[in-house]
Amino acid sequence: MIVPCPRCGKETEMTGNPYRPFCSERCQLLDLGNWVTGAYRIAGKEDEDEDGGPPPPREGQK
Repeated sequence: MIVPCPRCGKETEMTGNPYRPFCSERCQLLDLGNWVTGAYRIAGKEDEDEDGGPPPPREGQK
């Protein structure tokens, strides 16, 4: 099956591709880098921390 690479759009074969769904190791690592640096984020509620409780007060707030 031929699909477009989610990073660069190049058409690439899925079967036997060790970097799927990407076309190459470069595209795979660029995408991973975007997640690691926070360029990609999953939206969430800003008024809760990770355990669902209220976040700690910001500096200067009580």
